[in-house]
Amino acid sequence: MSTTITVNGVVHKVDADPSTPLLWVLRDHLGMTGTKYGCGVAQCGACTVQIDGVAARSCQAPLEALAGVKITTIEGLSADGNHPLQTAWVDLNVPQCGYCQAGVLMAASALLKDNPHPTDADIDAAVTNICRCGSYVRIRAGIHAAAKALHAQHKV
Repeated sequence: MSTTITVNGVVHKVDADPSTPLLWVLRDHLGMTGTKYGCGVAQCGACTVQIDGVAARSCQAPLEALAGVKITTIEGLSADGNHPLQTAWVDLNVPQCGYCQAGVLMAASALLKDNPHPTDADIDAAVTNICRCGSYVRIRAGIHAAAKALHAQHKV
């Protein structure tokens, strides 16, 4: 069965079982490996993408539910890797091993769209991704730095 989905602004026709989780559609059918497999039960957040701008665990999003929505993956966050979150991540040396960071960035990006000036409590509530290295303090700092950069961009 074929399903048409839009990922990072590109329309794709995917021939897969309708119950196939988006995570595996992205990785196995579309060759987009930035979205990671972590737990498979929507707990860790390594597979976080955005569906219509909302952070979502792709391991639990079946293909059949995705026609007509806009999916954004880490590959679509920025064409050249200079999204303020990505810049802050590099400047502040946020990741340690980095495995979870694509999902964290996607959750953080969704947060900043809805809340351009989040508090630490806002970040903790919205970015529930698990980082096995424990870089939570640097993640918060990176989100705050990106929020400031986004604010400055909009003032220009």
